[in-house]
Amino acid sequence: MPSSFAAASPRHLIIPLLCFLSAIPSPAVAAAPPRGYYINCGATKEESIDGIPWIPDEGFVNGGNVSKINAPGILPLLSTLRYFPDPKARKNCFVIQVSKGSKYIVRTTYFYGGFDGGKEPPVFDQIIDGTRWSTVDTTQNYAAGLTTYYEIIVAAQGKTLSVCLAKNVNSSSGSSPFISGLEVVSLENSMYNSTDFSDYALSTIARHRFGHDGSAISYPDDPFNRYWQSFIDANPVVECHSNISSPEFWNFPPPAALMNALTTSRGKELHVNWPSFDLPDTSYYIALYFQDNRTPSPFSWRVFDIEVNDKAFYKGLNVSAEGVMVYGSQWPLSGKTKIKMIPASDSPVGPVINAGEIFQIIPLGGKTLTRDVIAMENIARSFTNPPPDWKGDPCLPKENSWTGVTCDVNGSFARVAVLNLTNYGIAGVLSDSMGNLTAISNIWLSGNKLTGEIPEMGNLNELASLRLADNQFTGPIPSFLAKLPKIQEIFLQNNNLSGPVPESLKNRSGIDLRIPQGNQVEI
Repeated sequence: MPSSFAAASPRHLIIPLLCFLSAIPSPAVAAAPPRGYYINCGATKEESIDGIPWIPDEGFVNGGNVSKINAPGILPLLSTLRYFPDPKARKNCFVIQVSKGSKYIVRTTYFYGGFDGGKEPPVFDQIIDGTRWSTVDTTQNYAAGLTTYYEIIVAAQGKTLSVCLAKNVNSSSGSSPFISGLEVVSLENSMYNSTDFSDYALSTIARHRFGHDGSAISYPDDPFNRYWQSFIDANPVVECHSNISSPEFWNFPPPAALMNALTTSRGKELHVNWPSFDLPDTSYYIALYFQDNRTPSPFSWRVFDIEVNDKAFYKGLNVSAEGVMVYGSQWPLSGKTKIKMIPASDSPVGPVINAGEIFQIIPLGGKTLTRDVIAMENIARSFTNPPPDWKGDPCLPKENSWTGVTCDVNGSFARVAVLNLTNYGIAGVLSDSMGNLTAISNIWLSGNKLTGEIPEMGNLNELASLRLADNQFTGPIPSFLAKLPKIQEIFLQNNNLSGPVPESLKNRSGIDLRIPQGNQVEI
């Protein structure tokens, strides 16, 4: 679900969802910047913004164009963007080096700024690795002068993490996906650890600090630069008398998010309608944070039950000045959400709540087998001019596979089945890694400018069709071709091959073999 913040001066920040305002920390007390990447798309140099070093996107993405956004008082992050006008590209990917198995919060930021001369922003999808994450539609926020951002928490399945933009059925003709900023921030292992990140990701729906009506907080208050919006309603507000960093708070909410709380009188139920917008019917991760607001003492505690939409969420929660967190890792929600806190009969004071987070649970869409990913990346590097969308997952999502690549999906893994770049104008050589695509049936690369020798592909037991005609291959005709068990056609004409045709190949029946024309071979 998208969230927003003001594009220009933060003094005008009045918005219904997550917002962002970060005070520039004093150099003398500034915390270390959060670990990760802060990428300012389209920028030409590194720039410190609110104490965080933002770097240009060069080296993280192939292709695309840069546009400057000229608007009075615009935030530095929003002053440039990168857009992708190529109508043939199935996706446009940023690829980030990460640590396999580690957990990251990924944030994408969008401010249209009329970069293409239009009146409304393009609508498109964003993809993380092989999973379609969400649709990017910034129209409503842009009309209100706001920027839109999206967040997701994922665990790295490999040594790289890809964030991609792709047109969808709602993208208008001639429109270009665009992006202003991309953040990939490392999280601690304990954070949100009730989620099985091998199968799921968490997409941020709401993150609020209750009892506050001012601007949102982020870094340096939150060392992970999460955005905590203020939330206030008709319930009484109390101020907490101590900072806490409870070891039970696995998600490390910042103390500044817990300094106020919503409460009610002794013996009364506390009702909080949060978040303030309707939720789609699906499963969510809910984390709620509590602290008794009074000065720490043996008497600073309170006990109550928690219900979410009239269903028991937690029984007999004992909240002290040390603080406590409760969570639901697979909680069904739909429409409005009401959190009800019911005090125990002997509780000396009424219930209290300080902060909360809600994430939509996103099933992962699988991944391409690592062996095939490595092979395809090596093949891409061996081409001088690979298709611009040859970054990210080669196969997934299936509708956004690399140009010329068709895959078979079995369970949670995809395999490359067909490579067809006929007459694409590809130059370079054919990598030895082609021989590692052991599920491939068709290799069609005729009509290009490929040079060098035909690499060893004797392991390709599924290969039925090899078309390499009309290139500039040199060297001998490989003998392994006769040993391919399922091969039915081999097109090698109009190259610069030389030497004899292997006897085993000439004697093999059932193959459409096309070699002599344009080659210096001995039949």
